[in-house]
Amino acid sequence: MSGLASYFVREPNKLIPANKFVVRGKNYRFSVLTPRLIRLEYSKNGVFEDRATSLVVNRTFNDCVFSVSSDETTLYISTEYFSLTYIKESPLTSKTIRVKVNGTDKEWTRGHQDVRNCGSLSYSLDDLNDKFKLSNGLYSMSGYAEIDDSNNFVIDKDNFIKREGITDIYLFVYRTDLGLCLQDYFNLTGYPPMIPRYTLGSWWYKNDKYNMYEIDETLKKFHDNHIPISVFLLGDKWHNDVENYNYDRTLFDVNNIQKYYSNKLQKFGLTINPSLKITPNDPIYNELIKYIPQANNTISFIPLNNNSINLYLNLVVNNLMNSGINIFNIDYNNKSDKDNLFLLNHYHYVISNMNIRGVILSRNPRVAPHRYPIIYSGKTKVSWNTLRFLASYNNSASNLGVSWHTHAIGGYYGGIEDDELYLRYIQFGVFNPIFILASDAGKYYKREPWKWNQTILSVIREYMQLRNKLVPYIYNESYNYHKFGVPLIQPLYYKYPKIYDEPNYVNQYFFGSRIMISPITKRKNSEMNRVVQRIFIPNGIWYDYSTGKKFIGNKYYMNFYKNEDYPIFIKEGSIIPMSLDDNTDCPKNMEIQIFPAENGLYGSYELYEDDGISLNPGENYLITKMNLDKVENGYKFTITPKEGNMNIDSRNYLLRFRNMKSPQHVIVNYEGQIINNKYEIEKNDLIVKLENIHVYSKVEINIIGTNLEIETESVINEEIEGILYDLEINTILKYKIDGIIFSDIPIKKKRIALRKLKKDKLEPKYINMFIGLLDFIEIK
Repeated sequence: MSGLASYFVREPNKLIPANKFVVRGKNYRFSVLTPRLIRLEYSKNGVFEDRATSLVVNRTFNDCVFSVSSDETTLYISTEYFSLTYIKESPLTSKTIRVKVNGTDKEWTRGHQDVRNCGSLSYSLDDLNDKFKLSNGLYSMSGYAEIDDSNNFVIDKDNFIKREGITDIYLFVYRTDLGLCLQDYFNLTGYPPMIPRYTLGSWWYKNDKYNMYEIDETLKKFHDNHIPISVFLLGDKWHNDVENYNYDRTLFDVNNIQKYYSNKLQKFGLTINPSLKITPNDPIYNELIKYIPQANNTISFIPLNNNSINLYLNLVVNNLMNSGINIFNIDYNNKSDKDNLFLLNHYHYVISNMNIRGVILSRNPRVAPHRYPIIYSGKTKVSWNTLRFLASYNNSASNLGVSWHTHAIGGYYGGIEDDELYLRYIQFGVFNPIFILASDAGKYYKREPWKWNQTILSVIREYMQLRNKLVPYIYNESYNYHKFGVPLIQPLYYKYPKIYDEPNYVNQYFFGSRIMISPITKRKNSEMNRVVQRIFIPNGIWYDYSTGKKFIGNKYYMNFYKNEDYPIFIKEGSIIPMSLDDNTDCPKNMEIQIFPAENGLYGSYELYEDDGISLNPGENYLITKMNLDKVENGYKFTITPKEGNMNIDSRNYLLRFRNMKSPQHVIVNYEGQIINNKYEIEKNDLIVKLENIHVYSKVEINIIGTNLEIETESVINEEIEGILYDLEINTILKYKIDGIIFSDIPIKKKRIALRKLKKDKLEPKYINMFIGLLDFIEIK
């Protein structure tokens, strides 16, 4: 088993770049890998490293152009992106090497702190406080970033070993081309693997001491409340009270676990702490004493070595996998021992990935974390402060090339169980890469949605069902991440750097290629019963997902959100594939939401699907192309198989054309036949239903009519009228307020008139609220 170290080294012959890309001296060796990436090595004894490391699995890239010159003391290397100056044969220090970012005033020197680095995922958020700092990432406003590989493991004869006395740095200099930087990074370290499709649904993880009956009852309650759950993850109480690695047989029938949960189409995982001490009470103790020295009748696998990792994988991990475990949550919480955490991650992931796609959860060891999905932020406190920090933390993940990360949605421990906070956690979690409802043990941690009142429950149900509906979209975006290195979450500041310094907007992010989220991380205003949210809309036209209202891009807006609302925006011309089934499999029943576009920017989307678990899907995949085109007499929407041979026959479609009124005709052309299809109007959406459509046949829907689009621009006055509608104040007073705030008189006089309403018994809190809203009123 220890021979699994080189699992990610797909082509060993690509670890040594061609000589023409290498500049060397007696004690230094610099390898120009791309115009944006250079490897800098220094060795006192002149011995350099050509083996793979725990971070680096490839050093051979496409040809690149660079120039080299030198004099007696100094070496010069330049590319399109950087210019390097180095005092030859010197250790790499701030005095001996510097790299200028071409076309800017920025410069990298060894050991210099880059204050414009935007940060990335840290080890965990277990000890989150107001002074918490992110680790450095690849994205910096300075246009460069370094990764030090000097102290990472080297892979020698398929084992991990340590090296000493060398300097081994990879310097990325990319100016503003972060996408190209990420491509370089993934080529260097390995592209992200595809994760199992079922992981994109909703997870349940509460550290209670469950038995099989209680697991069944919990799953039944989710089902009865129409809330989909795809993964049940146990905490650390599945083994005996005496800590060991074996199931507590008073809780579980070990022989039937695999059959029991596979029959229920439920994925099952557990939390494991590899640092547990093994005592004579553990059945594997007698086997271990043959190979591992014992001390005071206890044995430990830590520290890991070739012998202990083999024993751990064979005697513990394999046995648990054979009992039906799909997922391991590796709870080795030792911030000072990231080497062993990396090894545990590597071997756990590789062994679970031998026959089908595996997945693990772990805190972040910082070495190629994108290869070991999923990174877990730890046992976070229940608080608004945590939720606020999670929003910016999410955005930082892609700065290290990570998409698959997750949090304890709802908060893990402590704090106050607050229905508004819990609801905002849920909504935030829906638009996280991985969605896990999680908490410590105890009946007073209300992670179960049915423990809240019916009003809150109905909103939770709606959003968790939305998460399940979005699995086809998220899975397709995960394929783009795996294939092209495009992160699922990208902060707006990638495209709009000024946003990074604006606290009202810095947490906004793109969720895949078509959706933008502005997470709500604060309490609502109690008087107006809404959260007031400042939002920046990117270039183009964007639509509010719930209402369909249109927002013109490159502008700032002030929006108001009730409990049931969330800032979800869809890019114009978007085609969003969704599932109408209650599981995460490739849907038999699919909803496709089609959003309008202006100026001829009509939509196109390619949907990738496979079985969700195969390591090499081969021909067992399907890519379907969907297009919306403007034609002379209306619109044409087509669904066309592009490639693949997936084992799926037909499906039913619900096509939802957003913001579209009744047409003259809807004509469906399917397999050479014209079908005059019925349609319906639901709110502002045109709905066309198609049944038993073969996935390898083309279907064309023609919507015939003129002026089909419904104009639904967002108007701030309507939002404020809505607030006025909902207030529990005298109706006559509402008319007076309306007459003041929407009048053409100057704002100063409006303030005076509002204050005078005190004599009509309008409470000061409402007077102050409307005075505060005056700045956002649009003059009629």
